[in-house]
Amino acid sequence: MARTQASNALRSEATGIVAGARSRLDQATLLGLLAGIGLVAAAMWLGGSPRAFIDVPSVLIVVGGTFGVTTICFSLRDIARTPAIIAKTLFHANPDPSETATHMLRLAEIARKRGVLGLDQMLDNLIQEPFVHRAVTMAVDGTPVEEIRQMLQHEIDQMAERHIRSAGVLRRAAEVAPAMGLIGTLIGLVQMLGNLDDPSTIGPGMAVALLTTFYGAVLANMVFAPLAAKLERNSAEETLAATIYMLAAESICRRENPRRLELRLNALLPPARRVQCFG
Repeated sequence: MARTQASNALRSEATGIVAGARSRLDQATLLGLLAGIGLVAAAMWLGGSPRAFIDVPSVLIVVGGTFGVTTICFSLRDIARTPAIIAKTLFHANPDPSETATHMLRLAEIARKRGVLGLDQMLDNLIQEPFVHRAVTMAVDGTPVEEIRQMLQHEIDQMAERHIRSAGVLRRAAEVAPAMGLIGTLIGLVQMLGNLDDPSTIGPGMAVALLTTFYGAVLANMVFAPLAAKLERNSAEETLAATIYMLAAESICRRENPRRLELRLNALLPPARRVQCFG
């Protein structure tokens, strides 16, 4: 009976870890984007014809120019990952740090009572969460603690570096978009001033001059910069969760008292998210 209860507890904790790491829609990001774009669109509609804000040359200058200049700063691989980066900000898989800490503390408690090898039966349930699976596998296999820390810390560093590079693409695009808008404005003014003798060209030239600045400002301040900030926030949360997993794996290997692990984890967690599993 006791063995069955322990097995059920292991499966429950493994299920909780995987469920907490599942991708879910970031409602704040989606709501913010829709609200910002919706309000601008509403102002365009109420102020006159929305078609007046559509100009193909302006789109080509801002969008194409931003893509080209940003590509110069990064590799094609970094640019090709941009759609996935945006999707990552909308559908992130970062578990709640408090829930993560609680699950790992319970696993540490079970491992201390049953032994490290008692966690072997939960490995199959953690395949969907590769980082946790590797951490627990190394602990079960008896990998030295220093080797566990070295390998997992290296993986955390590599993950953080990828996130920094990805956010850098969006940050750079946010810087380039207004500049391309200014370039488009100059192009439109040159076209307009060079054809003052033909009144029919003044309107299109002025449209290019103004709309490129508009497009550049919208892309930079309503799309690229906010998404970069959200990606950096998600990266910090993911790094925190990975650090919790690493410390828990080390503690399990050392067969430490889970109360000590709780103190170490609470030192990492923000005050509002600290846990108290052991009185």
